[in-house]
Amino acid sequence: MRLRVAVLGAGSWGTAVAMLASHNAPTVIWARREGLAEEINGAHTNERYLPGLRLPPALRATASIEEAVRDADVVALGVPSHGLRQVLEDVRRHIRPWVPLVSLVKGLEEGSLLRMTQVIRDVLPDHRAGVLSGPNLAREIVAGFAAASVIAIDDEMSARQLQEVFHSGLFRVYTNPDVAGCELGGALKNVIAIASGMGDGIGVGDNTRSAVLTRGLAEITRLGVAMGGRPETFSGLAGMGDLIATCISPQSRNRHVGEQLGKGRPIDEIVSQMHMVAEGVKTTRVVMECAKKFDVEMPIAREVYGVLYEGRTARDAYRGLMRRRPGAEGDPG
Repeated sequence: MRLRVAVLGAGSWGTAVAMLASHNAPTVIWARREGLAEEINGAHTNERYLPGLRLPPALRATASIEEAVRDADVVALGVPSHGLRQVLEDVRRHIRPWVPLVSLVKGLEEGSLLRMTQVIRDVLPDHRAGVLSGPNLAREIVAGFAAASVIAIDDEMSARQLQEVFHSGLFRVYTNPDVAGCELGGALKNVIAIASGMGDGIGVGDNTRSAVLTRGLAEITRLGVAMGGRPETFSGLAGMGDLIATCISPQSRNRHVGEQLGKGRPIDEIVSQMHMVAEGVKTTRVVMECAKKFDVEMPIAREVYGVLYEGRTARDAYRGLMRRRPGAEGDPG
């Protein structure tokens, strides 16, 4: 019997994952707005988040969390990090025992500093928690371009089952037991993507951007390993792969935020005009708290924090990075 899948969150990435799953299993996607659920069911589109693209008729939508999860064998979570805990509280009333939950969220919880699978286990301790992460731009995936991702969960049999659920056509899914590393790679790269975008906004050039990406990967790896990830994970799809895609693509929300900051726009104005969440804005604050807690130097993240929360400009940030005295390549900075 095929597994039944529920995807919670009808933004661009949640919709893309639901589309992929619908090729392999009966799939229902939960949308907060009744109107969006009706659009997906009737027109097979999601014009707000994926304009101009068609969704498979087999994908069914609902505005009821109960209806989405009550019969599900797998639940994927595609809501923003700041809303995940509340959604899980709602899920808890309707989900069947032992159903695994897969995070699609690339963020960290403010206050607790928890990864998303840790939040899942905090609210639903009797359920397995995993993560699907990689260089995955939703619009390209729905349009049929080739892509790859990683499913990470702490049980090999579950990993193989989930791999079959999400692997579809030109979308390749690999397994990885390093849940912490895969989650942290996805969350931390958003901060570096803002830095990369700021460089684009002020016109620093490709050499500088390459340096920021490379040194940014070193920062991500240092903090990620300190927080429990494996070093090799950060050179794979959930680390370097995701970092490259997010830092260079015009489709990247976090890169867009950085680019607009580089052009001199205030962060509140940028965020207010976006209808999708750029996780890196909130994650930057959490990353600096984690860096302090684990005693890890994060010079690029520190400069991004200064622009987002201390009134500095993107040019100030890049001057700050250039003023740092370089040591050996393996050193922080």
